[in-house]
Amino acid sequence: MLLASCKSPLDEPAYLRSEELRQHLQQIDPVDLTQVADAVHAPDETQPLQPAALPPAESKLSLEQCRVMVLANNLELQVELLNPAIAAQSVSEQEARFEALFFANSSYARTDTPTATTLSGSQTKAVQNDMGVDLPLQTGGNLRFNLAANQFKTDNVFSTLNPSYATDASISLSQNLLRGAGIRANTHAIRLAQYQHQQANAATHLAVIRILANTDRAYWRLQAARQVLQVRQAEHELAVVQLEKARRMVDSGELAEIEITRAESGVAERLSAIITAENTVRLEQRALKRMLNDAGLPMDGPTAVIPTTDANPVRYDFAPEKLVSMAMDGRMELLELELQLAQQASTLHFERNAALPLALLDYTYNFNGLGRTYGNSFDMLSDRDFADYRLGLRVEVPLGNEAARSRVRRAILHRMQTLSSVEQRKALIEEEVLNAADQLASSWQQILAARQSAILAHRTFMAEQRQFEQGLRTSTDVLDAQARYSDAQAAEVRAIAEYQIAQIDLAYATGSILGADQVRWESRGIEQ
Repeated sequence: MLLASCKSPLDEPAYLRSEELRQHLQQIDPVDLTQVADAVHAPDETQPLQPAALPPAESKLSLEQCRVMVLANNLELQVELLNPAIAAQSVSEQEARFEALFFANSSYARTDTPTATTLSGSQTKAVQNDMGVDLPLQTGGNLRFNLAANQFKTDNVFSTLNPSYATDASISLSQNLLRGAGIRANTHAIRLAQYQHQQANAATHLAVIRILANTDRAYWRLQAARQVLQVRQAEHELAVVQLEKARRMVDSGELAEIEITRAESGVAERLSAIITAENTVRLEQRALKRMLNDAGLPMDGPTAVIPTTDANPVRYDFAPEKLVSMAMDGRMELLELELQLAQQASTLHFERNAALPLALLDYTYNFNGLGRTYGNSFDMLSDRDFADYRLGLRVEVPLGNEAARSRVRRAILHRMQTLSSVEQRKALIEEEVLNAADQLASSWQQILAARQSAILAHRTFMAEQRQFEQGLRTSTDVLDAQARYSDAQAAEVRAIAEYQIAQIDLAYATGSILGADQVRWESRGIEQ
């Protein structure tokens, strides 16, 4: 039916061979912005540029609210939360290897063959039925319970019971004595699946910390961007005040008319700075919205996110050895390596067991019944007057066994490699923690330096204003001093944000999150 069909489902899709796909892979098409824009407006050079209006709708969010929204909605986190559930299914799959198996067989046979003696019949009818349970053992053996009920009828005149009914009940045990023997060797796959499940949990733990840390960073960057925007807006307002002051002094004859032009140039420069700051706010806001992934805060929506958690920079003095110790206990990367070492230890034991000779012990105990009916047969079976047993031993000894020895040596080398990786990872974690602690101390010094610079820049600005009013300075001097003061304010805002981010980096380096509340989550799965 497959070969006769019009189109085989095994064929590759036609679009994979199309010329359109080849061109799509090998060329980059230009984009005409006039085709995708809702409207195209030419700038009016006669009118001064105005700052873009902020969206009217606002959503005030604290840092804790953002964390809750991220844990509930973040798409990357939703993907990560499925990994432990997937790994848990592998554990269940491996544990199912030791589930009992019920089996049943039934067959009917009829023969009609010529015979050369009257001692055997030429026509026979046979019905064979059996059922039982197979039970795999974690010791490396297999236990079977079997019950058979057969019927046989022949045209042989010498047959005593015709038809005859035979029943057999048997218990058989097959057990490995060397290779494949022992609970540890036979539960190796289960242990690997359990270790991988724990590794998936550790990776999810690390992903939650990373996503929360990225959310905190985006939150403080957005807050800093909004505060810088406020600084630029205040700078623009001061420039407008300077322009009005220059006009009054020009009208009164105290200054030359060139001062008005200088002041107007300063206002235009401040408008440009506001536009840049507004764009930075939009970019940081969009980054935070993407992480929150909230239906009420789409990335292309007009809602403005207003951070309500204020930065409260406090100086901390840390003991480096305590931070490093905390990181060694809390970093999930080390736990993943420890789980990998546990897997390799189990693999090494398994490969050593697989290198042993094969010795298989078989034992079967059987008791039989026979009668003219099934009832007579089962009666004889229950009396257990006719019983037999069989004991066997099978041995296989590889003469070279080089493949198994190579697997053992490879397992040893993998374990040695991972042990070296653990030491390397510890050194990297220690370096990362110490660097984060130094960065935190440096960020605190940057706050103090920026704050002092802002204070001095404000004094200079005020002095320049007084001298301008006395006719000793130009508008350019005042605007330059004002720009330095605004830049110092913006630098202080950024220094405070970087200090908050440095605290987040230090918490991340120690394998924790910043804050007093613990975070708990549940891996996602499917309902049974």
